[in-house]
Amino acid sequence: MSPKQNMTPQHSIAIDALLAHRAQFPALANKQYFNYGGQGPMAQPTLDRIQDTYRQIQTIGPFSGAANQCVSELREGLRDRMAQELHVPSSTITLTENVTVGCNIPLWGMNWQAGDHLLMSDCEHPGIIATVQEIQRRFGVEVSICPLMATLNQGDPAELLAAQLRPQTKLVVLSHILWNTGQVLPLKAILEACRAVQPQVRVLVDAAQSVGVLPLNLTELGVDFYAFTGHKWWCGPEGVGGLYVSPEAQAAVHPTYIGWRSINFAAGGQPAGWKAGGDRYEVATSAYPLYAGLMAALDFQSSFATAEARYDRLLALSKQLWQQLNAIESVECLRQSPPEAGLVSFQLASGKHSELVAALEQQSTQLRLIVDPNCIRACVHYLTLESEIEALAKTIARILSD
Repeated sequence: MSPKQNMTPQHSIAIDALLAHRAQFPALANKQYFNYGGQGPMAQPTLDRIQDTYRQIQTIGPFSGAANQCVSELREGLRDRMAQELHVPSSTITLTENVTVGCNIPLWGMNWQAGDHLLMSDCEHPGIIATVQEIQRRFGVEVSICPLMATLNQGDPAELLAAQLRPQTKLVVLSHILWNTGQVLPLKAILEACRAVQPQVRVLVDAAQSVGVLPLNLTELGVDFYAFTGHKWWCGPEGVGGLYVSPEAQAAVHPTYIGWRSINFAAGGQPAGWKAGGDRYEVATSAYPLYAGLMAALDFQSSFATAEARYDRLLALSKQLWQQLNAIESVECLRQSPPEAGLVSFQLASGKHSELVAALEQQSTQLRLIVDPNCIRACVHYLTLESEIEALAKTIARILSD
């Protein structure tokens, strides 16, 4: 079932309000931006909050009691804010730097033994692939790859994954939205199918492309590990992300990187076990004013429109882009039906993908190359204008006809 099927239809956003809201993003003033899946632009209130918080901490003294209290409030404030967005208890949230760090926590924290099995999709990010390869080398873990890319236009991902589980399968690694093709996986169906076959299996989800796109309730979804970032679709600063670990899965993952934020202290100041919540996986000092920036970004988005309204607009825009790209004779979108997210990947009959991306960037239009599958990826956000999509399609058609 697609996320769209669980929503009331046509949450509308007035264009005048959108233009005023969008004007607060400096990066959108002088370019046509289609790289939200790589990094989202920050709004002026987000930039201001970061600067103001740095100034506040420096003014009161960066290692004073007052500054430490401010830092503690920032940590817990962001943890609460993330939990609110994802509909989970605050105690289940670990503050990280990015998705890769979030995925590494459960990957390295599990008690791997030789002969354990890890099942991974064939659409994962290279950073995750490399981590799994090193775990395989060090611990003698058996790794197999599930061909989910083949289900983009046909087939059942849940059935395919469940069929490849083994009695020794300890962890399944996949993405909620595939970063290369834009496919939205039926995650709840996948979780149910996997647990029907292997009740003890844990599932780690790379949520780089889903948080800030899909309206999410991780408690209802029932996922074990969900790693996300603030710098993509949430339009926050780079260097701040999070990891959700369900209460049931916490016992399966022990801290690997360890510091003062992860431990309890005995009376003499010595370590005395782990913190009870998600902070047990945190380490030490971070750029805390960035936490204030991400909270400002979340507030700025939610004060403008609900998650459902933003997703509704994003779907309409991605469908428009998909239709207009498919109308160009030498362009073919990978997906044969309208996208269910903001990622629209397409190929050229000529195969000259890098040349087109370079030519577009010279005209202040930013897209990105994807190596596997060999394609170009354009991302639309609720911030994207219909006129930008029309201009992109016309520019591509003109470049390809020259």
